[in-house]
Amino acid sequence: MPSRTGLATALCCLIFFCATFLATSALAQPPAANQMPSVVHVPAEAQATPHFDATAATNAYLAQIPADKTARSDAYFEGGYWMILWDFLYGAIVALLLLNLRWSARMRDLAERVTRFKPVHTLVYWLQYLVLTTILVFPLTVYEEYFREHKYGLATQSFGPWMGDQMKGLGVAAVLGGLLAMLLFGVVRRLPRTWWIWGAVVTTMFLIFAALIAPVYIVPIFNKVTRLDDPKIVDPILSMARANGIPAKDVYQIDASRQTTRISANVSGFANTMRITLNDNLLRRGSPEEIQAVMGHEMGHYVMHHIYNGILFFFIVTVVAFAYLRWALDWTLQRWGEKWQIRGVGDTAVLPLVVLLVSIFGFVITPVMNTYSRTQEYEADMYGLNTSRRPDGEVQADIHLGEYRKMNPGPIEEWIFFDHPSGRNRIYAAMRWKAENLKLFTSQQ
Repeated sequence: MPSRTGLATALCCLIFFCATFLATSALAQPPAANQMPSVVHVPAEAQATPHFDATAATNAYLAQIPADKTARSDAYFEGGYWMILWDFLYGAIVALLLLNLRWSARMRDLAERVTRFKPVHTLVYWLQYLVLTTILVFPLTVYEEYFREHKYGLATQSFGPWMGDQMKGLGVAAVLGGLLAMLLFGVVRRLPRTWWIWGAVVTTMFLIFAALIAPVYIVPIFNKVTRLDDPKIVDPILSMARANGIPAKDVYQIDASRQTTRISANVSGFANTMRITLNDNLLRRGSPEEIQAVMGHEMGHYVMHHIYNGILFFFIVTVVAFAYLRWALDWTLQRWGEKWQIRGVGDTAVLPLVVLLVSIFGFVITPVMNTYSRTQEYEADMYGLNTSRRPDGEVQADIHLGEYRKMNPGPIEEWIFFDHPSGRNRIYAAMRWKAENLKLFTSQQ
């Protein structure tokens, strides 16, 4: 068996080779932009007339998208189906390597030699685990998040800045992941019979904590967030916010264009950390109507308490996951625990097994999670239309989002893989809303 030094050297060589090869390949092929039309015109069939038909309007909007752009975005999105499978299988292989080669047990032994104080012991193990798994999954990460994104024209970073963001992410994971690991293993050791219940509670509380601090303390690590001062953009947004009881005094912008071409916006945080944020891609490419429609959607999430509902839903799923985890760990450790040199559920060496079992659970319930998210997104769409009264702006946003989302999937495909309604369904919903509110538009003509 190779020494630890030899293993580390081999892994470093692997990561360097993969990074160099894939980065060189990406740079050798200039990214081909897949941008939909920046200016989306309202076609004749979508004009507010007495003979307005939502289906005809939807088809007319979709006809504006060049066929090659549709094919390219479909290929990207459908490739994501396979990436879900490869991510799952690759992660499973890494977990089994750590268990069967007893690397996890060795990392635990090293952590115990460093300290016998259990929380610090857990942290030391976590840092080893994080670094090693990051190295092992790096070939897939660099392909999926760098090479593939450049191939489809969705990324703007060169390899150096991209790698810098990866290192920042590693640092955040070291701190937050280490804190969560110490809390959860502390719960398991102190409450050996009911750890699965209290583990779900701690995990949910940690999610709330992360959501609370993210807008102010985590997002600025990766991007520059500044106050937006353009009154043509800010005033309509703040007017909508006030009309919907959202306590926002400012609107912020984020320099997402340094990493991606995607448009996005959000209303995030709680209480004093609540922020309305638009990315600069949306500001650069979106019409005022599109921006207002997008912000109406995001305000819908806030006003309809989707954050709080999501926490409750996440808590239920987490309780089920921990109940499954308790049974699966007992069953698995009885059969292979001695072989893997794992002493029990409270042993930090069990972490790769926990990650494997949780990934299986997550993989199986993917359609459930996507359906819940898709339902909330549809509700936010409807709220956004009622708030902004910009159905054509909503369509413009849906077409721009179609640069990396499949516009017209089959119903089963949408149910399994889509965490948002498909582009066609969102456009049709906007045109149906317009059909039911024609007086708002004909009175202005």
